[in-house]
Amino acid sequence: MTGQIGTVLASGDRMATVTRSTRETQITVTIKLDGTGESSISTGVGFYDHLLNSLSHHALFDLAVEAAGDLAIDEHHTVEDVALVLGAAFAEALGDRAGIVRFGDAAVPMDESVATSVVDVGGRPYAVIDLPFKGKRAGKMPLELVEHVFESFARAGGVTLHLKARGRSDHHMAEAAFKAVGRSLRAACAIDPRRSGVASTKGSLG
Repeated sequence: MTGQIGTVLASGDRMATVTRSTRETQITVTIKLDGTGESSISTGVGFYDHLLNSLSHHALFDLAVEAAGDLAIDEHHTVEDVALVLGAAFAEALGDRAGIVRFGDAAVPMDESVATSVVDVGGRPYAVIDLPFKGKRAGKMPLELVEHVFESFARAGGVTLHLKARGRSDHHMAEAAFKAVGRSLRAACAIDPRRSGVASTKGSLG
């Protein structure tokens, strides 16, 4: 999957750097799963930067994203491709996924909004997203792309993701969703000291 999406520049010790260059976007993502939540995000879409910073902070992943895209056309290509490269880097950083908890869940409130995320990072890509936004945009980011971000990340990252949110403020719902996904990924990626292999009765993940 990673090879189809981008080129791996570095990998090992639960970290990875993946780059992707097309006529539409040039993107490099570095992720360290055992980080402290430090992030450096530059996508050209301010609200997207804000959301990815929140995910990094609450997942305790160190995350660096550098993206240049055809924003003069619209935000779609940049937002989607960042999610794909992030998913590919995440999958590369997980490696064979041995020794991890595999499953994680989190519920995160933000004022009147609440989001719930349940994940399986065992290599099975699937996304069920329920984010009932009322408006069209938050800042420069079309809110319809938020669902697409999670679908793209799940597909490239080998993640099953069930995500839903409720609230009155679109900003709050989106932010709570990214925080909840971050917290659930943090739980799922954690090393299980009692697990010597993969968390599957089949003996393999994917």
